Amino acid sequence: MKTLLLASAAVTVMSGAAFAQEACASYTVKDGDSLGSIAQTAYGTFDYQMIFNANRSAIENPNSLDPGTVLQLPCEDGSLSEGTKVTDIIEQEEEKQAKKAKSNVYEPPIKLVSGNGWAPFTGEDLKGGGMLVRLATTALNRGGNDREHNLSFVDDWAAHFETLLPLGAFDVSIAWVVPSDCSKPDELDDNSRMRCTELDATLPIYETVTAYWSRSDNEYAAVKSFADYAGATICRPEGWSILDLTSEGLVEPVVTYIAPPTARDCVEAVLSGKADMTSLDLETGGASVNEVAEAAGVIQPNPNLSKLESLHFVTHKTNPRGRVYIAMLNKGLNEMRESGEWYAIIADSLAEFNKAGL
Repeated sequence: MKTLLLASAAVTVMSGAAFAQEACASYTVKDGDSLGSIAQTAYGTFDYQMIFNANRSAIENPNSLDPGTVLQLPCEDGSLSEGTKVTDIIEQEEEKQAKKAKSNVYEPPIKLVSGNGWAPFTGEDLKGGGMLVRLATTALNRGGNDREHNLSFVDDWAAHFETLLPLGAFDVSIAWVVPSDCSKPDELDDNSRMRCTELDATLPIYETVTAYWSRSDNEYAAVKSFADYAGATICRPEGWSILDLTSEGLVEPVVTYIAPPTARDCVEAVLSGKADMTSLDLETGGASVNEVAEAAGVIQPNPNLSKLESLHFVTHKTNPRGRVYIAMLNKGLNEMRESGEWYAIIADSLAEFNKAGL
């Protein structure tokens, strides 16, 4: 499978001038640049999530870059400069934690649940269970926390909400998009409304870029507003939130939704013409395109539209200790952001994902 990141310097020509765009270096945005074009030149892929992660404070809207903005283009392993490895930061923080005195008071392990098939975010075959699982388990031992945990993978994601959390089989589910505004539940789709009324969530743990993938020859491939998707057949894997689309008025019958089991199924639907577009985060979309014969180079993300979606750890409101666990996770994550461990785990997970070509 094609590797998603290439650690090679490259040069692109725009408007008659040559602008160097190299991994492991800074780059000044020029007129006409996009995150996708910068990533394509520096890394050989349109997946710009790593650039976005490293420059979150400088990028307000991934669809629109201001000329003159200085971006740091990470190295292949996600490090921001040569000689500084993200794995060193992780090891340093683990050594600090190991030296801390542990409480003698017994507390039952926190029961965590996630699911497979969502690389690089979650999966039993990924390092530490995937990026988001690594963030959760590390947060439980940072910020003054000292809690053991049990981790299971249940691939029926809907069951997390419907039975596993409400019945107390698990305490925390990893990880979900939760509406940023729950003040008007009647305006939300059923799934989003349930997330507002039944779940408690941590602060955002990660912002993923959701892209809109179509065949390059499809009439919806490069529309410039969500309203232009009216009439389209849209594929979104079963159980995934469609809040990014329904919040823009893309509800049935304005559009038609199909929901097969996996992201790969959606890519195949777009390739065959059964769907005009599939809504997938950059990592999942890129990996799924590479898995499907004849899709590479044919199915591409809309260069004009994308959305940021915040992911959260969640507990069920019926869990008497749920909010305590949310507070513990938030406390640990805040320490990890300050120490740099949060970014290091994300960069290390993405580097593993890209190296393996998952």
